Amino acid sequence: MKKVPVETGEYQTKKPENKGTLLYKMHNLSYNISRKKSKNCVLCIKLIAAESRKTMNMSTNGLVYTNDNCIGCNRCIAACPVLTANSVVENGDKQFVHVDPDKCIACGACLDVCEHHAREFDDDTERFFADLRRGEKISILYAPALVANYPQNYRYILGTLQQMGANHVISVAFGADITTWAYIQYIQKNQFQGGISQPCPAVVRYIENFIPELLPKLMPVHSPLLCAAIYARKYMGINDKFAFLSPCIAKKEEITDPNTHGFVQYNVTFDHLMRYLNRHGIGKTPVKEELVSGLGTIYPMPGGLKENVRWFCGEQVFIQQSEGEKKVYETLHKYAKRVTGGRNLPLLVDVLNCENGCIDGPAIEESKRGDDAMLYAISQQKAEHQAKGKGFWNSRKSCGARLRMLNRAFSKLKLEDFLRQYTDRSQEHKVLVPQEEQVQQIFRKMEKRTKEDQSINCGACGYSTCREMAQAIFNGCNIPHGCVHYIKHMVETDKEKMERISEDIREKNRLIREMVQDANGQFDMLTGSIASMAEQNANTADESVGINESMQQVVECTTKMTDVVDQINGLLHALEKNNNGIERVASNTHLLALNASVEAARAGAAGKGFAVVANEVRSLSQSTQATARESNRNKAQISTVLKLITEDVEQLRKIALDVNDRLRNLAASNEEIAAAAQQINEATTQLHAHFQKLSQME
Repeated sequence: MKKVPVETGEYQTKKPENKGTLLYKMHNLSYNISRKKSKNCVLCIKLIAAESRKTMNMSTNGLVYTNDNCIGCNRCIAACPVLTANSVVENGDKQFVHVDPDKCIACGACLDVCEHHAREFDDDTERFFADLRRGEKISILYAPALVANYPQNYRYILGTLQQMGANHVISVAFGADITTWAYIQYIQKNQFQGGISQPCPAVVRYIENFIPELLPKLMPVHSPLLCAAIYARKYMGINDKFAFLSPCIAKKEEITDPNTHGFVQYNVTFDHLMRYLNRHGIGKTPVKEELVSGLGTIYPMPGGLKENVRWFCGEQVFIQQSEGEKKVYETLHKYAKRVTGGRNLPLLVDVLNCENGCIDGPAIEESKRGDDAMLYAISQQKAEHQAKGKGFWNSRKSCGARLRMLNRAFSKLKLEDFLRQYTDRSQEHKVLVPQEEQVQQIFRKMEKRTKEDQSINCGACGYSTCREMAQAIFNGCNIPHGCVHYIKHMVETDKEKMERISEDIREKNRLIREMVQDANGQFDMLTGSIASMAEQNANTADESVGINESMQQVVECTTKMTDVVDQINGLLHALEKNNNGIERVASNTHLLALNASVEAARAGAAGKGFAVVANEVRSLSQSTQATARESNRNKAQISTVLKLITEDVEQLRKIALDVNDRLRNLAASNEEIAAAAQQINEATTQLHAHFQKLSQME
């Protein structure tokens, strides 16, 4: 058994090389995972381990996934720049938000906003350390953001990796210098205007998937990471596998992209790296630096690329800048209209997915998110280098002189080595746009039949508008009752239904009471007939004709009582159906009311009034359920008594018929008639007792 550390601790799992295929089922999704072919893939290991523990650990096989903590609050939907990347899924009574691995661009926005720790991500950390322990030849490429996040001990972190077996340790800041050089070279040689920077893989994947018209404007130059890897491979002759120490989840998408030719093998994120090192300890030997970088050090800060280009090309160069998960993608869509409209373009568009740049990427330690100290650390580095006044950092030289120094430094490099291509993936990721009739059909399913209802735009569903919600439903990413106002309608409808059923139950109870009263009247008539019969029998046997008439009345009364009992039983059966129906409705309404309370909370001020209604409905459903259950218990008791009454009435009817037979034959003696009368009297007494009990149950 092998221990595999994960984000939340450690767990036991079988060796991944075990033969066989595991069919992993989760939330109505199935994955075939080959243990033989997993090759120590941490994702496969985690899936296999989850199955062995019989827990729901994941909902997707993508880089970002949902765990069991999800409550379906929809904050991830609101933060996500991709309309169809999240799907609302129901599992029993639970609703959660599933990540579509094909649509997800791994921007990490959902990780930032989730307050329930319901989103996690995968990387190559465990596989990297496993391979390092086995003696694989691996060299390290580390992001400049590592220096910003750990300015005091990054050298010791890297030194520890060297002690564990890593060969070379190279700063990607050097690759950023190459990227800047390649950008300027390509712009000058091709008179390229309006190019979009591409260090950010989330941005690249978004353009490839959803804005293919911008692909010709996406700079065909590799990112700083790949430029560093290519330089190390082709110009330094390093044939090791490369592990990238990264603040970014999406770098995994970049290194596995066929257009990057497999130069890098591992994306090792800061968060998972530090969890591992904190468990195993950080050494006290600093790293041995191999390459000296220039201004590329500031690439991970907002506007880092813009500052690099202006450093070499002058402040007069217009470069558009944008950062932030949602803002940057809105900027790109606007820019697409500018490009297709033939409008003036800036020299370059510097875009980063993360608002505070790569130094605050989604894969850094949570304790460091939003820490201004990281930006300060990079600024200090820049100031220190400029103070020395050497190389690219020499502020006393002109822009032209700095550019000539840059070109001389990389004069032996071939520009084509650092160029790349992109793939138009828009057809397989196309978001379907419904026609107006289809939108209206969806709105009808959502019980949004007026323009006012269709433009509430409360945002509780996670989408900006009701129409976006309808579009998400059209694309199969959401469901009608994901809308708080749909739930409100259902709650109000069920409330009306419960009130109607309650009124029906009250009416049937009233009818039962009337039937019982009528039966008591029949009992009085029966008692009178029996008394008359006894009196006639005491006077003389010659009055048998009168006795016969009295007995005929007894038979008629028993027949009527049988009809009454049958009617009561019919009403009780109908009452039982109503009670069962209202219990079901009340139970569903209770759940709806609970969901409605959650949805009302999401809606904020717009949902306060509805929250009161939801609480009232929940109280109504609880009291109605209790009434229905009590009614069913009373019904059961009444049914038992009615069964006894039916048996007694039938016995009484048989006795009366027997007496009539005796009278018709004129063979009965006074003693026999008296005995029969005594039997009738006993049966009547017992019947009276049962009716008394029935009357008490009303």
